[in-house]
Order: sequence, then structure tokens, then C-alpha cells
Amino acid sequence: MAKGPTKTGTSRKEEPKIRRTVHLRFTLTGATEQMVAMIKSSAPMYQMFTDAKVRLLQNVDDPSRFVQEIEYDAPESLELNRQQMASDPRVQTYILAWRSMFPGAVEIDVFKVV
Repeated sequence: MAKGPTKTGTSRKEEPKIRRTVHLRFTLTGATEQMVAMIKSSAPMYQMFTDAKVRLLQNVDDPSRFVQEIEYDAPESLELNRQQMASDPRVQTYILAWRSMFPGAVEIDVFKVV
């Protein structure tokens, strides 16, 4: 069944997107190549929601500090309800894995382009 236009005149298949950039900041003392590879392999988790670009940055002055940057275009309805996304079992599994890997705090910031 084809989806018709919504009240705003846009097709449901063409829901407006919102550009977001997430920074996950964490410290990983004694990071091994395997740990870095595991962090980099998280890109598919983000891509299951949207076409995401993921980068892992390492501080040149303190190699134990990292920032994982995720840039994505989320459907407006999903972005407006991030709690719904956070409660997804796949996201919960990923968060538990992060917490087990990083004993210290992980800072998460979400940015928008202005």
C-alpha cells in the first residue's frame, strides 16, 4: 500500500531529516590495536538507524583520550524522540558493551549545525 502525503504535503517515505553530530569522549589507558579495532567496528550499529559517518579520533598529546564522532541525518520523528531510540534492545546491548569496556565515564554530547 502506497503512503500518501502527510498534512505538511510531504510523503511519509520522504520524512524530513535532521543533521546531528555526536561526540563520545572517553579515556582508554593502554589501548591496544584490538580495542581500537573493536571501537571502529561500532559503525554498523549507528548505520542501522541512518546513513552515519563514524570517526575515531585520538588525542595526540594524551594518547589514552579518544573521541568517537558520529555524524548522521536522522528522521525528524526519531530525533525528536531520542528516548525511544535509546530504549531499543540493540542500543541497550551496545551501551552495556561500552560500559564494560570503559571503567571511567563516557561523555556524550549531541550537536547541530547552526
